[in-house]
Order: sequence, then C-alpha cells, then structure tokens
Amino acid sequence: MSNDVNNDLNDGRNERKNDGGQDGRNSDTAVVERELELKLVLSPERSIPVPALLSYRSDDPYAVHVTFHLGTDHPVSWTFARELLVEGVFRPCGHGDVRAWPTKVGGRGVVLMALSSPDGDALLEAPAAQVSAWLERTLRAVPPGTEAARLGIDDGLAELLAPTPADDLWLCDPWPSDESKDGE
Repeated sequence: MSNDVNNDLNDGRNERKNDGGQDGRNSDTAVVERELELKLVLSPERSIPVPALLSYRSDDPYAVHVTFHLGTDHPVSWTFARELLVEGVFRPCGHGDVRAWPTKVGGRGVVLMALSSPDGDALLEAPAAQVSAWLERTLRAVPPGTEAARLGIDDGLAELLAPTPADDLWLCDPWPSDESKDGE
C-alpha cells in the first residue's frame, strides 16, 4: 500500500472506484467514505461517543448514508439527501425525520443532526470540519447539478416514451365511423 492510501485509511477517509459487478454496470462508481466519531447528545451536560461511517456513492448521487456502530451486531443506517447535509453545514434545514444545523460547542464548529423515527429520536453532534471536508469530496465526485446525468434519467425516459410498432394499433380508431362513406 502506498503512503497516501495508508494515510487515508488511518485518518478514517476512503475513496475508491468500484470496478462493477458481474453484469458490468456501475464500472465508474466512485465511493467516498469517512469514519468519524459523532456524539449522541443525551442532555446539555452529557453525550456519548458513537462511531459512524459517512458514505456516498456516485451511482446514488442524491443520497448520503450514515451508519452508526452502536456496539451491537446490527448497525443503524440512515439515508437522506446530500443537499440537506450540505445546506445543514451552513444554516438550519430539513423538516420531518432529518434536520441539520450548524452551531458552536465549546468554541468549535459542529453540525447537529436531529433524527426521528418510530423507534425514537436522536440528536447527534458531528465535527463540522470533518463533515465539510467529506462533503467537498462528494461534490468533486459528482458536482451539484450533474446528479440526474449520473442516473441516466433522461435516457431512460426517452426509451420508455419512444414509440413502438404496437403504438400504431392504439392510435387508430377501433370503431369505424357511424357515417356511411357513400352518403346514404
């Protein structure tokens, strides 16, 4: 392993290209990951550390994934809009299940994330500098405004809406006119 790769792994960052599966799809998928320690805020005076993995895949360009390792066999994963987290680094945003906003705690910048589910609510504190650096890497992998092109939505819609020979059958009148052609 090169020193650059070792350094990336040692500080919890990882970026790689996926060579694709057996069917050959997603051959240029970029994966941007970062391990970091969040704090689960229990009260203004008390929080506990929660190891987490931030993950972004260019083949799912609108979403970010956060996996919380809670010391159990089954980590807890959340998926939400990358745009929400990008905005949440600068100003309060989101509503409903996921909200994010910047603040200062002990003189350092953090991003707070409030997550709500039927199983309960959680307030998590993430270091703003580390989240911002990771988000910048995702934005380099798939710049804002280019997400739809990565998904091929336009090509898929064009294929779906393209006329087929069977369309001619649907477009013709299945019942002849009641009027006689010879004027009777």
